[in-house]
Amino acid sequence: MDSKIWKIGFFTGLTSFVLLIFGVRTILGQDLGIKNYIAFAVFGLIVGLLALLLLFYKLKIAFIIFMVSLVIAFAELFRSFIMIPDGFGDLIGILSLFIISSFGFGLACIVQFVVILIQKNKQ
Repeated sequence: MDSKIWKIGFFTGLTSFVLLIFGVRTILGQDLGIKNYIAFAVFGLIVGLLALLLLFYKLKIAFIIFMVSLVIAFAELFRSFIMIPDGFGDLIGILSLFIISSFGFGLACIVQFVVILIQKNKQ
C-alpha cells in the first residue's frame, strides 16, 4: 500500500487543481491569470498532501470523511457557480469550497482520534 499512497495523493491534488480550473474558466467563463493558476496549484498541493498524510499515518476513517467532504465541497462550488448568477456566486462558491473542505478535514481528524481512543480503552 505504501507505494500507492503518493499516487493517491498526487491524483487527489491534480483532480482538485483541474476541477478548480474547470469551474472558474468553463462554468464562470472568467479569464485566468498566472496568479489564479498558482493559487489553484497551492490548493491542490495542500489537498493532495493532506490525503497523502492521512493514508501515510493509516487514518483510513479520516481519509474517507475528508474525501467525502471534498466531493461535497466541489459539488457546492459548482452549484453556486451555476445557480447564483450575480457576482456573488463565484465568491460564495470559492468560500464554500474552502470552508467545507477545511471543516471536513477537522471533523475527519476528530472522528478518527475518537475511534483510536475508544479502541485503546477497550484493550
